[in-house]
Amino acid sequence: VQLQASGGGLVQAGDSLRLTCAASGRTTGSSSTMGWFRQAPGKKREFVAGIAWSDGDARYANSVEGRFSISRDNQMNIVYLQMNDLKPSDTAVYYCASSRNWCMVRFDSNYNAWGKGTLVTVSS
Repeated sequence: VQLQASGGGLVQAGDSLRLTCAASGRTTGSSSTMGWFRQAPGKKREFVAGIAWSDGDARYANSVEGRFSISRDNQMNIVYLQMNDLKPSDTAVYYCASSRNWCMVRFDSNYNAWGKGTLVTVSS
């Protein structure tokens, strides 16, 4: 699976952005779960959201619950991260990742394919 994330940019607090992750070469066996992670300067990478390709079951980090929404387009092999009411604390490089295992969706060690990140900067 090859992943390509896009959609980052510079926005103001309260604005919205939608990130896109295109998963080429995906098969049912190669990827069951997609995740979004982020890494802010000087901080560890953290889980943001994850979704199962099969039924759209989703999980979110507490810090983004209610503001971010993850969705997928199975036909196009695309996963979206809709980010609303952005805050300066959301500033980070955002990465999409693919896993064969839903059970550990929140753990980055669970993911075997990663895309290059896309930078999101939220100004106050």
